[in-house]
Amino acid sequence: MSEKNNAKKSTAAPRIVGIAVILLILLIVNFPRVCFFLGPSQQEALQRFSDTYFGKFMPLKSESGSFDFMRLVALVLMILGCWAVYRIIVWLFSLIKTQGRRAETIKGLAANIIRYAIVIFAVVFGLNILGADILTVIASLGILALVIGFGAQSLIEDMIAGFFILFEGRFYVGDIISVDGFRGTVRSIGLVSTQVADIGGNIMIINNSNIRTLTNLSNAPSVAVTTVGIAYGADLKKAEKVITELCEKMPGEYPELFPKAPRYVGVENLGESSVDLRIVADVQESNIYNARRTLNRELKLALDEAGIEIPFPQVVVWQGK
Repeated sequence: MSEKNNAKKSTAAPRIVGIAVILLILLIVNFPRVCFFLGPSQQEALQRFSDTYFGKFMPLKSESGSFDFMRLVALVLMILGCWAVYRIIVWLFSLIKTQGRRAETIKGLAANIIRYAIVIFAVVFGLNILGADILTVIASLGILALVIGFGAQSLIEDMIAGFFILFEGRFYVGDIISVDGFRGTVRSIGLVSTQVADIGGNIMIINNSNIRTLTNLSNAPSVAVTTVGIAYGADLKKAEKVITELCEKMPGEYPELFPKAPRYVGVENLGESSVDLRIVADVQESNIYNARRTLNRELKLALDEAGIEIPFPQVVVWQGK
């Protein structure tokens, strides 16, 4: 764990330094007058550059009418500034401690929206720096909206579906859900898609509009059910006593899996070679498989220690003379 923390610190330090350097450059470019270490001519040149490329939202042309290389410099500075602002916002969001799955989901969605907003701002501001007429571009977008809308119907459906998922509280980040037979934990809920990771670490990305029917397994306590068979010749009352005593001890031995004692519910089935006894336990959905495996193991050990036979299938071959 310490190695991972050290690795995170080693990668975070250069990133913080880079953000600080970018912000310092932007400060110098936009407020050269406060930079006492610059000469008057240098301050004047920086002020002219700032007024030309960052001070006005209007088409810009060089005096000779040719391509102005400094536009690229301004564009790069603007992109770096947007990146630095985004990293700072992500860092601030990481400092926010949330309680509950709903708050964590809203925090992740807010960060997602801010990322889209910064990208849109960078595109619009970048076009302005390169000399595009922003008003004309916006008007053109209005004309093209219908054309783009037909091609982006699925995207709009995904965004609307994502809004209703959050508005209705169908599930949140951290919930365990089942969608089309895929069971896993919700990793993130975005405007367009949702990521669900199963127990093996496989991540399925589902478009929000495709989530038609799902089961939220975290809304109510789950039940781990197991069945153990004993031989017909075994003492049934003794087996029931052993199982009942074992159930009472489980919360003390495995408190993280069994918040309360499992319940022996009785004889489930009279099979061909065994009497099947059923035990159920109220557990968290995330522990349902682990709780079932642990319960099976303890049942086997307890019945073996009590001398109660658990039958297994046998094949009898008759050989005629």
